[in-house]
Amino acid sequence: MTTGDLVNIHPTELKFPFELKKQSSCSLQISNKTSTQVVAFKVKTTNPRKYCVRPNTGVVLPGDSCNVTVTMQAQKEAPLDMQCKDKFLVQSVIVSDATTSKDVLAEMFNKEPGRVIEDFKLRVVYIPANPPSPVPEGSEEGNSPRTDFPASQFDDHVSYYELVGEREREILVSRTLEETSEKSSEAWSMIHKLTEEKACAVQQSQKLRQELEMLRRESSNKQSGGGHSLVLMLLVGLLGCVIGYILNVRT
Repeated sequence: MTTGDLVNIHPTELKFPFELKKQSSCSLQISNKTSTQVVAFKVKTTNPRKYCVRPNTGVVLPGDSCNVTVTMQAQKEAPLDMQCKDKFLVQSVIVSDATTSKDVLAEMFNKEPGRVIEDFKLRVVYIPANPPSPVPEGSEEGNSPRTDFPASQFDDHVSYYELVGEREREILVSRTLEETSEKSSEAWSMIHKLTEEKACAVQQSQKLRQELEMLRRESSNKQSGGGHSLVLMLLVGLLGCVIGYILNVRT
C-alpha cells in the first residue's frame, strides 16, 4: 500500500495477467484517509492508447474508498523479458464538500500556491496468465507520495482505447460487408449468365420448331410418297430429341 496525507493507494503496482491477443484487467483502490475532507482524484498514464481506466476521475468521501478498473487492450506481441515501461500516476486534492464526480476538472490538479496535490507513481507489471510455478511478488518500498518523474509524462485521455476499439470494429464490419457484396455480385452474375443461356436455348428450340413446321408444309404441298413420309418422320423424331436434350441441359 502507498500512503500519503490524503489517500491510500492499493496496490503499489498494476499487475496484468499477460496473454497474447487477449484483454486483461486489474483493480486499484483509492481510500480517503481524512475524516472531514472530500478528496478528488485523477488517474493518468504514459500510454493512453493502450489502457482504459474506469473511472479515471472521481471524488472520495471522508473515510470512504473507490475502486478503479484498469483494462489493457489485447497485445499482438510480448515485450522483451516481459518487462513493461508503462507507468500510471494517481493525483489527489482536497475539494469542497459539494463537489461531485461530474464536477472534477483537470484544472483542479494544477499546482498553485496554497493547493496541495499528492502524486503517486504506479508501475505496470506483466505476469504469465498460466504460470508454471508461483512467482514471488515484488513491491516498491517506502510510503512517500513523491515521484521521481514529471507528471507531464502522463496523458489525461485514458479512454482513447475505447475509441480505437470502435474504429477497429467499424473497419471489420465494413470489410465483411464488402466481401459479402462481392460474393453476392458473383452469384447474381452467374444467375444472369445461366438465364441468358436458357433464353438462347429457348430461341433455338423455337427456330427448330419453325423449320420443322415449314418442312411439314412443303411435304404436304408436294404430296410426297411413302418413302418421303418415312424420311420426314425420322427427321421430326431427330429434331424432337435434339430439342429435348438442349432444354434439359440448359435448365
